[in-house]
Amino acid sequence: MSDLTLTKIRLRHGVWEGRITGAPATGKRPEVNVTWLDQPVEQVELSEGADPSYWDLKITVPIDAISDGVQSFLIVDAETDTKLGDFTLIAGEPVSDDLLAEVQLLRAELDMLKRAFRRHCLETM
Repeated sequence: MSDLTLTKIRLRHGVWEGRITGAPATGKRPEVNVTWLDQPVEQVELSEGADPSYWDLKITVPIDAISDGVQSFLIVDAETDTKLGDFTLIAGEPVSDDLLAEVQLLRAELDMLKRAFRRHCLETM
């Protein structure tokens, strides 16, 4: 379990920004790993905030990650191997087996079943 807390600030110009709190007040820099497709993301910048209670995290999205489909990034406390957060990019046409496409398909099927069930209830009353 990690004492660190990650809060998203924004995604702008290909850079995801967040704030890490909960690090020891001794000024010890937290160790953070970011992965995409189970590979480490190289352009990760962690800098001390305006006061020692937080650290600013900047993750430059790899150019290869800007492509059709759903791309998920995982942010982990390297010391405890605990997930701090994640973010997802969705671009272009989602691949048919992407989770987002599956969820949309399930929603459509659920709506269809609800209509059929209501119609059945009305007809059998």
